[in-house]
Amino acid sequence: MAPSGPPGRGHADPPEPTLEGLLSVMGAGALELCVAPRGLGTVVEGVTVLDPLEPGPPPGQVLLAVGVDPESAAAVDAVRGAAEAGAVAVVFGRGGSDRLPDALRAAAESAGTALLLRTAWFGWTELVGALRAGLVLSGAPADPAVAAVAPGDLNGLADAVAALVGGAVTIEDVESRVLAYSSTEGDVDEVRRLTILGRKVPEWRVSAMREAGFFRALWGAGDVVHRPAHGENPERLVVAVRAGGEVLGSIWVAAAGGPLAPHASDALRSAARVAAVHLVHHRSHRTHARLVEDAARALLDGRGSADVLAERAGIPAHGHCAVLAVRPGASWSGDETGKLRGLLAVRCGTYGLTSVVLPVDRGALVLLGALHRDGRRAVEQVAELGRALVRQVADAFGPEARIGLGTVVGDLADLPGSRESADLALRALLAQEDRAVAFASEVAEAVALDRVMEALAGLALAPDTPVARLVAFDAGHSGGVMVKTLRAYLDHFGDVPAAARALGVHANSLRYRINRLGEVSGIDLRSPDARLLAHLQLRLLDRGGPDA
Repeated sequence: MAPSGPPGRGHADPPEPTLEGLLSVMGAGALELCVAPRGLGTVVEGVTVLDPLEPGPPPGQVLLAVGVDPESAAAVDAVRGAAEAGAVAVVFGRGGSDRLPDALRAAAESAGTALLLRTAWFGWTELVGALRAGLVLSGAPADPAVAAVAPGDLNGLADAVAALVGGAVTIEDVESRVLAYSSTEGDVDEVRRLTILGRKVPEWRVSAMREAGFFRALWGAGDVVHRPAHGENPERLVVAVRAGGEVLGSIWVAAAGGPLAPHASDALRSAARVAAVHLVHHRSHRTHARLVEDAARALLDGRGSADVLAERAGIPAHGHCAVLAVRPGASWSGDETGKLRGLLAVRCGTYGLTSVVLPVDRGALVLLGALHRDGRRAVEQVAELGRALVRQVADAFGPEARIGLGTVVGDLADLPGSRESADLALRALLAQEDRAVAFASEVAEAVALDRVMEALAGLALAPDTPVARLVAFDAGHSGGVMVKTLRAYLDHFGDVPAAARALGVHANSLRYRINRLGEVSGIDLRSPDARLLAHLQLRLLDRGGPDA
């Protein structure tokens, strides 16, 4: 069991890496933090793959439980063993369920060991590389020449490097996309011009370098690579930016109107060390919103930690909060998720409320925190915001917009219940035309009916029932006429004139149809039970479409 950790530090070195720092390095949300009993400030000494056949790891490690099912008893044993060894955290892959087992959560909280899940789209190999990068970069020394550049200011870094080397600079990721470039004066060659305009090295140029084996040499080199001038292309220097064995990108320097500085290679080596910190900061800054979103989504799904969400989003763990379920109108498409999210976030902000907006299939969830301390006032806040939001969403995406208001709860840990009530309210509203926003309690009958329909889903075309026989008859003869006739008759409580008007036929024609459907289906419309069953089945057919 070979741990990997940062190099030794002197007394003047930066603070040691923490769990918080590592989570910020993860990029697109490689890890989902579920439990952190000792907070996120715990110092991390290294990363180790858990191997039950090897002696215990040194303390301060993040243990990767590769191949251990989080739903197994072995997972609980692994957490307890990790705590005895002084581990900071244990990382598991996802098991068969998205819900974190209660036994595993309880073991982690009791042991004081953080518990994390590896996201499905991030492999173990990539995870090890990202963690190693985080450990190394936490101890990266500041370079006096570029220390004044704020972390993440890649354009400022490019300008600082350009001043040191006397050339034009671009900072690129591993896919040759331009992250930043210097505002260098002087002659600009055609390749640099095209690269900056397209924010990416031209594809023909990338293909030529790839075929020549340049990238393989660059990523494998530990030093500055020199490319001499050729034709109209000036002299260039390039260096890979890496941390802990993980390649993060590259820095390119091109001569611009004169030779490069004599010490350009030395300056570029130094710049590459500092650039690693900037590249990771740049990536983690963009990722903060994703980390907040992951924490909120995990909590609402019953897998996450209220404390983690509170720390990530700045929402008090204890205090009134609620969830809104938003369904935009018919003009909304999945490509407009960003527009919907921005609209909801800005509107919540104008009401002075702390919110997290989560895109979901066909809409969004809005998590509201820090509501008024008075419960009644908190409910009023949610209702008022809901009415304002549904108007704006309807204006932007169509009048069919609906918003289900979740129950106001007293703690973040209770938000899954609020989310459930918001979803129930939204489903009830989608079946109504005269109401666009409501709490579940305000549409209780529709919610109850929706639950009944869900429980009876398999009853829609139960064999040998009158409705099933009518559907079969319509399929071969009347194109749905008989089913429509029965539905209108039941919806109007057997009032023939009213049902006839709804169908647009003469009352005598309707009476003939009713007699005929009785012959075809065998239904006894004098029986309350027969009418109830038929009405339920027709409602179920409406929910499931013609093939239900």
